[in-house]
Amino acid sequence: MGSHLRWLESNVSGTPLAHVASLLVLAVSIIFEVTSTVYVGQDTAFMASIPAIIVVVYLEGRLAGIVATLLMAALGLWVRRVLNAQLSAEDWTRAIFLVVSGGLIALVFHRLRQDLRGALEVAEARLAAIDAAESRYRLAFERAALGFANTNRRGELLQSNRRLCEMTGYAERELAQQPLEALVLPDDRDAVRELLRDVDSGAASSAADIRLLRKDGKIFWARLAVSSSRPDEVSTESVFVVVDDISERRAAREALRAQKEWLDLALSAGRLGTWQIDLKEGTVAGSDKFWDILGLPPTPVRRLEELSAVIHPADWPKLAASTKPSSAVNYDVEVRVRRTDGHVRWIALRGRQERHGDRQLRIGVAADLTERRQTTLLRAAVKKRERIMREERHRFSNLFPVITALVKMINVPENDVAKYKEMLVDRIKTLEATHLLLSGHSSISGMLHDLVEQELRPFKETRDITISGPSIVVPVGAAESLAMVLHELTTNSVKYGALGNPQGKVDVKWEFASDGAGDDVVLDWVESGHRNNSGVVRHGFGSMIIGVDGAPLVGHSPKLEISEHGLRYSLRLSRKEIQL
Repeated sequence: MGSHLRWLESNVSGTPLAHVASLLVLAVSIIFEVTSTVYVGQDTAFMASIPAIIVVVYLEGRLAGIVATLLMAALGLWVRRVLNAQLSAEDWTRAIFLVVSGGLIALVFHRLRQDLRGALEVAEARLAAIDAAESRYRLAFERAALGFANTNRRGELLQSNRRLCEMTGYAERELAQQPLEALVLPDDRDAVRELLRDVDSGAASSAADIRLLRKDGKIFWARLAVSSSRPDEVSTESVFVVVDDISERRAAREALRAQKEWLDLALSAGRLGTWQIDLKEGTVAGSDKFWDILGLPPTPVRRLEELSAVIHPADWPKLAASTKPSSAVNYDVEVRVRRTDGHVRWIALRGRQERHGDRQLRIGVAADLTERRQTTLLRAAVKKRERIMREERHRFSNLFPVITALVKMINVPENDVAKYKEMLVDRIKTLEATHLLLSGHSSISGMLHDLVEQELRPFKETRDITISGPSIVVPVGAAESLAMVLHELTTNSVKYGALGNPQGKVDVKWEFASDGAGDDVVLDWVESGHRNNSGVVRHGFGSMIIGVDGAPLVGHSPKLEISEHGLRYSLRLSRKEIQL
């Protein structure tokens, strides 16, 4: 309507045809006014000009209407002047009324024309906006990354966009000829019918994951969403369909699910449980296997303090410290768990510290190390037993040369066999005491001087032996190892050195280091006199004890010097191995 009126305004007003029509109307009006004045009377002559003024104003505009009004008013007054020789007050009144009426008509028509023009402009602007929005919608509909389509309530496709055509392999005209169900795998068509029923029953939208069939027969997963495009209280059959290809997403989800199943299987096979500690909330969550390892019934989450009932009191501080934030990324602790059946199990908690949003978490796995620890302890016991047996064999092999040397060292006093036997038994008992000490029949700790004295006591009466040094207490563990070192040096000296030579001399002394090594004590074993096999350094169990082939049983930095004139052995004892 607006365009039609604007066409009339632009194609009729101001044209030659309009001018001719205006002049004809004006002429007819003038003729009618003159005729009416002459033959009918003066009462209606002026009023008869008003329709003509309206036509002129409509065709020519406001200015032409005012001019026509003034012309007809003047012409009317002139006719009456000619006929009556004078103008009455009524004539002037009618003329003035005509001029005022014509002017008002011109102004009103002009105002109406302006209002109509403004309304037309507003309507055209709105129509242009609607056209632009529709154009944008059509562009978005065609170029969208998702498949779009319109269907009726029966599920018949009415319109499809380019993306849906690419997904299905059909042309748009081919899709418009078939129902939506024809694109769906038969097993999933019930789901599509359910979606359409939901929308038909008043639901705003409904969606489901279904399998669609391409034109070439291939199947792909899609997220199908349908929604009613019906405005409020307006009945229409249009249904809007959105199709999203989720094949890759579905494949990734299936791969993730398979990976999770594999991980759960691996954790189960490895008897591992997963756990998570929330540092802010002080809570711990875990898998069923985690709670089974701890001997607790499964639950989604527990307060960390509740675990104190099963964690060994000596190990609880390790776990309690888990609620305190730390700069360390890795987390690795081992705790003991007292299960309800009374058994104590060793549990390892290993993981990492992570941040999820504003939450600080420690996550990881739990493993039962009890069997592994028992195996480790058993292996250590076996190794210790093997070492003890080697020591025993070594000492046993050295025992007979030592006894032989003792027999040779003792001279028979005045051919008194009884005295000789007494002296020999006394030396053997002293040697027995040393062997009992080394065999671990008693826990020993004492003065360093006493350890050296006890080892060399069987030889003091027949050999030149000197022992000197400050008072130093050697703890239990170090004392046993040091006694073995001294016994090895003594045995070696009996076989090859000073204790096996009547002219030999042994000097044992110890003193604090003078090279700024703190509280280190330097022990020196010095032999002088002729030595057998001086150029041979044997590498056996004895060499391992004193540290020739590595670290000694006790102390550090061992030094061994051998020549044909004697032997010198030096060993350092650190502060943690002695007591001042």
